[in-house]
Amino acid sequence: MKVLVVIDMQNDFIDGSLGTKEAVAIVPAVAEKIRARKAEGWQVVFTRDTHDEGYMDSNEGKHLPVVHCVEDTPGWEIREGLDTMGAWVVNKPSFGFTGWTDVFEEFLGGEVEEIELVGLCTDICVVSNALILKALYPEIRISVDPACCAGVTPESHEAALTTMRMCQIEIA
Repeated sequence: MKVLVVIDMQNDFIDGSLGTKEAVAIVPAVAEKIRARKAEGWQVVFTRDTHDEGYMDSNEGKHLPVVHCVEDTPGWEIREGLDTMGAWVVNKPSFGFTGWTDVFEEFLGGEVEEIELVGLCTDICVVSNALILKALYPEIRISVDPACCAGVTPESHEAALTTMRMCQIEIA
């Protein structure tokens, strides 16, 4: 099975409390990527950065003191217009999700042949999950589509792409 992982395409990261013009700009490309991959028979998994009301007291909140992606708020929601029908949605409390093997076995039934990642932010959650997935599945093709990603800044986006290339993650 081939899997498209859509990382944190949530309102707060697009045009909310941590939004950027680069994030807004990739939304149509991500929507098209999801449509195309589904048409090709790929499985789709979305992640949602998920925090609670005590976020500012957390370690992350002390380093990134901007309230965002609080569960059940509009900023936490996946962007309207991105096709989540039939997709698995994973709520993750930190940058990288460590339960990928469970998701792939439970939702997708096992054997993963290829993984592609898109989403936000290239330099935080995309790179974190790409590296975790590469560690879990070192022998399969893992790629990132840079046209469907945006970083905190264009420079940090490029730095994250360089890091992933160095770790044998293909940059499409």
